[in-house]
Amino acid sequence: MPRLSVQGIWKAYPNEEDGETLVLEDISFEVKNGEFLSIVGPSGCGKTTLLKIIAGLLEPDKGHVSIDNVQVKPGHNQAGYIFQQESLFPWRTVRQNIAFGLEIAEIQEPEKNRSIDEIVSIVGMRGLEDNFPHEISGGQARKTEMARSLVTKPDILIADEALSNLDAQTRNYLQEELMRISQETGSTVLFVSHNVDEAVFMSDRILVMSNLPGKLIAEFSIDLPKPRIRTSPECLSYRARILDLLKVEQEKAMRDQARLKPPVAT
Repeated sequence: MPRLSVQGIWKAYPNEEDGETLVLEDISFEVKNGEFLSIVGPSGCGKTTLLKIIAGLLEPDKGHVSIDNVQVKPGHNQAGYIFQQESLFPWRTVRQNIAFGLEIAEIQEPEKNRSIDEIVSIVGMRGLEDNFPHEISGGQARKTEMARSLVTKPDILIADEALSNLDAQTRNYLQEELMRISQETGSTVLFVSHNVDEAVFMSDRILVMSNLPGKLIAEFSIDLPKPRIRTSPECLSYRARILDLLKVEQEKAMRDQARLKPPVAT
């Protein structure tokens, strides 16, 4: 039984012409328990919209999402979400930020403290619990956000460009850390990235989306043992095949834009 099942998701938004722009078209896939699944695709193809629907932050126009074979509704709390932009509360310490979800769930103090201590140790933030966000590095802030999302033991961990806006060295380090943390916690991870190298390095499987309207156009099972060597011929082969698909999508988008561009007056 899959941990996550996404079936026939469609979503459109109103546009400036009083019509609708179709963003997602008939998206269906499943994620196995403990799997690290990445989704890549062109900018603006609906990846974040899809994640928000899965997380219960948006309602689809058609289709449904099930977790452990039970259909979930908007507003459910079965997914932890790491946003693209840093989202720590600046007035809270590391420990207080991690505690936020447990407070919302009204977890009793002894259990809350045990859970925080456990996840702080797993993510490697011990000794920094009393620091405020401005007193820690960007990488440590991301690890705090991971801890905050994982401390409530969600069924799915959703990461939307979670490692963007970091320098290359920190990003590479956190890729390894996220894999380690997900393995230690047994988490099922749904990860969106524009970075194909990152997706190949981390993922068990990669889904590729088209330009708008976003559709699934390819699936790659990354049949390589972990830890992986980023520059190995096997990783580079997967990278090249995925980038070739994305190049085709980019060229289609450019042709579509050229057709829609109004003629220049002479």
